[in-house]
Amino acid sequence: MSEKLHIVPHLHQVNKELRNKMKGHRSLVVWFTGFSGSGKSTLASKLEEYLYNQGCHTYVLDGDNVRNGLNNDLDFSDESRKENIRRIGEVTKLMADAGLVVLSAFVSPFKEDRERVRSIVGDESFVEVFVDCPIEVCEQRDVKGLYAKARKGEISNFTGISSPFEAPEKPDLHILSHEEPLEWSIQKLIAYIEPKLKLTK
Repeated sequence: MSEKLHIVPHLHQVNKELRNKMKGHRSLVVWFTGFSGSGKSTLASKLEEYLYNQGCHTYVLDGDNVRNGLNNDLDFSDESRKENIRRIGEVTKLMADAGLVVLSAFVSPFKEDRERVRSIVGDESFVEVFVDCPIEVCEQRDVKGLYAKARKGEISNFTGISSPFEAPEKPDLHILSHEEPLEWSIQKLIAYIEPKLKLTK
């Protein structure tokens, strides 16, 4: 018999809906996906700054921070990448249940993994944002020097170089970060997300 059969989730009296009401806005997971250097974390940070100033309770999760702590036992193999995103999906679900607007910035190259996170969080609380930027532009930016190391073989399984990226076919929002000014992208995000944060009466 599986040990999981003995796990029974406890239903607490204070739920997500009550927490949302207390905070004055709905909780949401905004999932930024795209190549390293495409601008995911920059957009997430700028959006958080705006939402914070509007009185929203927010938190940004990004790849470096999560891998430095929660997922520091994982490497960059395909299996570890899948587990990395699965764990993050479960964490974002808990944070959304706590009433937060979670801004998650992860390369998350595999469609199946992103869809799994959507199913974990719930479609009504999940927004997929494709931060679209050509690999050559990301390489030119290369602020962390990662592409150069990947080209030299110092980093294996690097998305866009030695590992594939499965671009979202129908993202909720498509940002062309190499073509449009940052402020335009932020305004597109705000226009799409703000209606989703409003509580229904």
